[in-house]
Formats: sequence, C-alpha cells, structure tokens
Amino acid sequence: MAQKLDKDEIARFLEDVFPQIHGDFVIDHVDAETSVMRLKTSERHLRPGGTVSGPSMFALADVVAYVAILARIGRESLTVTTHCSIDFMRKPAADADLIATASLLKLGRSLAVIDVKLRSEGQADVVANASLTYAIPPKR
Repeated sequence: MAQKLDKDEIARFLEDVFPQIHGDFVIDHVDAETSVMRLKTSERHLRPGGTVSGPSMFALADVVAYVAILARIGRESLTVTTHCSIDFMRKPAADADLIATASLLKLGRSLAVIDVKLRSEGQADVVANASLTYAIPPKR
C-alpha cells in the first residue's frame, strides 16, 4: 500500500483533530514505512531529577505511531490506541529534543502494529522502546 498523506497534510490534520498538542510535536519525516517526530522538550515535560517524564515519552510514542498509520490509511481520526507497552531503558537528556522513530510492522484491515524507538537528539542510544497496537475503524 502506498503512502496516502505527506507530512504537511498530516500536520494540518493533527491541528484539526488534536489542537491541544499544537506546539509540542514536530513531524520530521514520513514515508510509507517510517515516521520520525520530535517532542520539543521544555520545562513542563521534565520530572523531578531533571529528565523527560514518562507521560511525555508515552505521548510522543503514541502520536508518532498515529502519524505512521495516517500516512498509509489517510484521514481517519477514529483510529485509536488499543495497546501500548513501553520500556524505559536510560535517562533522556533534559536539554535536547526527544526524537521518535516509528516503524509500521503490520497494517491490516482492522489493526496496525507499530514499533517506536525514542532517542535524545544527538545521541545514538535508545532511551525507550514502545510497541503499540491501533484499531482501525471499518470503512463505511
């Protein structure tokens, strides 16, 4: 299946359906297999101890997985997370953006499975790895 939406189309769609996340996330790259986004890390994303919080990392993983699916299926706002497992492996840098790379592992008619690796910008080590499953609504 070919790519249906490019990064600019997806960014506009996200602004329409999720205006509450405007300004936190930037889409760096989208193609049919991979999506890359960043969390523009700020003080409000940090937890005690000076590291990016787990909820902020989860939000980035969830949004980049959604973007990876939208790139393939088009504008489908009711595609929803049904499962997420995230492993936090090392402390991300507090003074760098958090970069997420999503790989679409399986895209079926009703489910999609996505792997997401999170890294601090400029560092090669993965700080967290997430596996997400999304439900795709039936075509009307």
